[in-house]
Amino acid sequence: MSDTLLDQMIAAALAAGETIMDIYEAPFEATEKADGSPVTFADQQAEAIILEMLTPIGLPILAEESVAAGRVPALGERYFVVDPLDGTKEFIKRNGEFTVNIALVENGRPVQGVVTAPALGFGYAGGPEGAVKFDISDGQAGQKTGISVDRNSPLRIVASRSHGHEALESLCDTLEISENVSVGSSLKFCLLAEGKARLYPRFTPTCEWDTAAGQAVLEAAGGTVLTLDGKPLNYGKTDKQFLNQYFVASDDPKIATKAANLMAELIR
Repeated sequence: MSDTLLDQMIAAALAAGETIMDIYEAPFEATEKADGSPVTFADQQAEAIILEMLTPIGLPILAEESVAAGRVPALGERYFVVDPLDGTKEFIKRNGEFTVNIALVENGRPVQGVVTAPALGFGYAGGPEGAVKFDISDGQAGQKTGISVDRNSPLRIVASRSHGHEALESLCDTLEISENVSVGSSLKFCLLAEGKARLYPRFTPTCEWDTAAGQAVLEAAGGTVLTLDGKPLNYGKTDKQFLNQYFVASDDPKIATKAANLMAELIR
């Protein structure tokens, strides 16, 4: 995987991760944005670094903190989507389960994505050539190892560490889930991508920057992400303030479709 643009995305995510870790390892405070969600200095500094590194490429950049400040670029058919610190609640809890997310969207679909977990020391990337996982050491990416979904593994479901839903238990019972793995941020998509889980149902709100990079990695690894009407999760929803519908991610389109139908019934 030697795509120049993807390499630039990885470099930007790694640089942001270094700044995040400098703040993470020192005392910090969190404040609330207008929507009530938490934000820290790390979110803001990481985004500034990513914008500085990606802006020269010349594509629009839809970035979470910029949008929160009212700076929404005109989006064309091709643009970046950035969440500089996904899992701010996990960052505040200091459990390490937060990520840096950068995706490239083309014609409403995330076609390349990078997810790094700076506190955990690894990252993921995905695109047309497939998906990889790599270690992070001293702010640099190590050797990339190919990953793919595993449709022969037990039917493990991955859920949010910070966002649950009462319908989740019913879904697990109906699908006869063997294990529920809880993890924060976009790492949920990545667990599916490397075959450690098979289903990620989302019953609570997300925005496009929360999902684009993880979706790109998962789809590059052979997985799928569907909304509850059975359609692919798409991007560029300016009329909805970039809010996603509820969705299900899976390694198998058949399982995703079945889960999406069940989820739609459970929330009626």
